[in-house]
Amino acid sequence: MKKLSFFAGIAFAIIAGFSSCSKSNTNATLQVNLTDAPGDFEQVLIDVQDVQIHASSNESQGNWTSLDVKKGVYNLLDFRNGMDTMLASIELPAGNISQMRLILGSDNKVKVNGVLYDLQTPSAMQSGLKFNINAQLTEGITYKLLLDFDAGHSIVETGNGTYLLKPVIRTSNEATSGAIKGVVSPSQALPYIFTVAGSDTIGTIAADDGHFLLCGVPEGTYTVVFQPKSGYSETNVENVKVNLGEVTPMDTLFFSSK
Repeated sequence: MKKLSFFAGIAFAIIAGFSSCSKSNTNATLQVNLTDAPGDFEQVLIDVQDVQIHASSNESQGNWTSLDVKKGVYNLLDFRNGMDTMLASIELPAGNISQMRLILGSDNKVKVNGVLYDLQTPSAMQSGLKFNINAQLTEGITYKLLLDFDAGHSIVETGNGTYLLKPVIRTSNEATSGAIKGVVSPSQALPYIFTVAGSDTIGTIAADDGHFLLCGVPEGTYTVVFQPKSGYSETNVENVKVNLGEVTPMDTLFFSSK
């Protein structure tokens, strides 16, 4: 791997798709994706306005946190056969998320025999459809929470040419990354620490006490590069194995002076 100076390494990371954690990060990343089970319709248009997470670590606002969701009308039939789309991504403090709430707008429709029909929604949907998650999030790990919207069982024809939306949604949550943590000594070396995953550089700078955490690292085996400030020698550690959903601890790394 080509060696970079301390500051050049930071600049490279910013340009080349830099992904990192803050120095004292205790967060996990949650990505919420939407997919669909097959249904016998030409289009199923769902107006997504908000997604909220109930996290035990959030004591404000009744423990509910709104995500920065990509609001809009989604055709569920675009996301069949293993396809999905990301609605939102958020960093949350590590801990338990117990529930999620999906809030839909009024522009929900179904297309049958070339005709679009409004989907009537129960009044309870105005406050959101609530469902249980009960997932434990670990710091530094990225998770994918999949909302499987079963269109075939969610739409009810009333018999008078109108359709009712009664959402049937299954959820699954899985880790999509691991993480690497450790300590450097002396902490005054203040190294830039990174590894390369595909075309992305995943890096951070050690905290003042020497601790570091590389977040969102895909499963695999890596070389971790430590580039300290002037006066200390660069060090590489090879064969660092990362597993999905796990934080890989490294032995304390000691820098020698030049």
